[in-house]
Amino acid sequence: MTALYAALSLGVVVVVLAALHRPLGDYMAHVYTTNADWKVERGVYRLLGVDPRSEQTWPVYLRSVLAFSLVGLLLVYLLQRTQQWLPYSLGLGAPSEHLSFNTAASFVGNTNWQSYSPELTVGYTVQLAGLAVQNFASAAVGMAVAVALVRGFASRRSGTIGNFWVDLLRGTVRILLPVSVLAALVLLAGGVVQNFAGFTDVTTLAGGAQSIPGGPVASQEAIKLLGTNGGGFFNANSAHPFENPTAWTNVLEIVLMLVIPFALPRTFGRMVGDDRQGYAILATMGTLFVASFAALTALESAGRGTAPQLAGAALEGKEARFGIVGSTLFATTSTGTSTGAVNSMHDSYTALGGLLPMLNMMLGEVAPGGVGSGLYGMLVLAVIAVFVAGLLVGRTPEYLGKKIGPREIKLASLYILVTPTLVLAGTALSFAVPALRGSVESTSIWNPGVHGLSEVLYAFTSAANNNGSAFAGLTANTPWLNTALGVAILLGRFVPVALVLALAGSLAQQDKVPATAGTLPTHRPQFVGLLTGVVLVLTALTYFPVLALGPLAEGLI
Repeated sequence: MTALYAALSLGVVVVVLAALHRPLGDYMAHVYTTNADWKVERGVYRLLGVDPRSEQTWPVYLRSVLAFSLVGLLLVYLLQRTQQWLPYSLGLGAPSEHLSFNTAASFVGNTNWQSYSPELTVGYTVQLAGLAVQNFASAAVGMAVAVALVRGFASRRSGTIGNFWVDLLRGTVRILLPVSVLAALVLLAGGVVQNFAGFTDVTTLAGGAQSIPGGPVASQEAIKLLGTNGGGFFNANSAHPFENPTAWTNVLEIVLMLVIPFALPRTFGRMVGDDRQGYAILATMGTLFVASFAALTALESAGRGTAPQLAGAALEGKEARFGIVGSTLFATTSTGTSTGAVNSMHDSYTALGGLLPMLNMMLGEVAPGGVGSGLYGMLVLAVIAVFVAGLLVGRTPEYLGKKIGPREIKLASLYILVTPTLVLAGTALSFAVPALRGSVESTSIWNPGVHGLSEVLYAFTSAANNNGSAFAGLTANTPWLNTALGVAILLGRFVPVALVLALAGSLAQQDKVPATAGTLPTHRPQFVGLLTGVVLVLTALTYFPVLALGPLAEGLI
């Protein structure tokens, strides 16, 4: 029965995504290729002094990304540190310096890791002017970088990859804003709250007193999911009934997280002039997603472990409104994308079940990944797959008519090394340095032993991969973890972006070479299998030793 329910739930999501894949993918391709500017866009260009017809080389594009993100980082930090003087602060004081840095880095990096309880820490002005704005901005940055890489494949000796300010504004105004408004209205109709009521004191049925928070939740919930951001308005995130009231809103939120990442391969195919290439990328993403969901559902349904077997099911930390399947589908979606929203506590999953969300992030979040970041991550892995295939047949590798030479493969190799380095180094330092280890073990870890290692490993995996979800058993609001995770977020976001844009620039300088009888077809099932294998092997070889010390060891106890 569980398998049937899982298949039906997945089927509903697949049907909706299939219906939206082509029109949304084609629309996004049009948005990023048309020369027509909207009136509001022309006004913003004049205000910024930007020539929308001016093309940028990759170093200029990168400097624009970094400058825009730095301004956002400083703004969000400043809003938090001055919160007590802002309107609608709800009487809340300023967060600490290290927490403000962590939160600013997190929302600018499209991570939305939260080392705090939102309803008790930040007021409405910070939520709306700081965090919600960055939900749009960071998502639009990811989409812009992905489109820049696609232009590198599609162009012929241009040396330019578009204009960041045009891509940023169009992604926000034409895609994210209208869809999020529509989604917010649907969520509002489904029972998600939207008000400025502050805290309401009520008397419970048992006669006790309780203070219930309100807020502009529906509007932020929509963009948090659509932009694969993930930061909850409330501490319980999408497990909170004010954020996710019913089973059908749960399905809607899953669709919102997946709709743009799964439509971008269609955009890619349209922009490079070969729809089959987009379908190959889509098939790889879909294969990894379905496999992860099936494995996680099977593990959680089996309920291995003493406590789940005594209880009859692994329902600890899961909402009764959603059950096991609604929880595992949401968990697979949020960690397969870079969303990080949760409707169940991953810390309460079975030992091997908790491994799957962690592994989804370790794959590089390419199944299907975040808005933009999933596509450019998969395209970098496709470059490596083509290179591996070229070695096997003794030919110079080519992808979409572009030769993959030493420069391209070095950039791709550095890209896949960034996040494992951050994850493993951050985890190692947390336990290797005596002073840090004392703080982590005495303050942060609630569950000592191998599960405690899993909690810290999950935290750095989530930060470096710009996911934002947590095992929920870790106290991260400490000077060390706030600072270390914030640094991991920024490096995990912007170092890969720099490498992707450098790769885009290198490809844009090339002319396209004609396909020959020896050219590797990259639109067939064989390439999908090769690319899937490359994704899994790279991950398994990199993370297997530390996984063996954490979730695998716990699962075998």
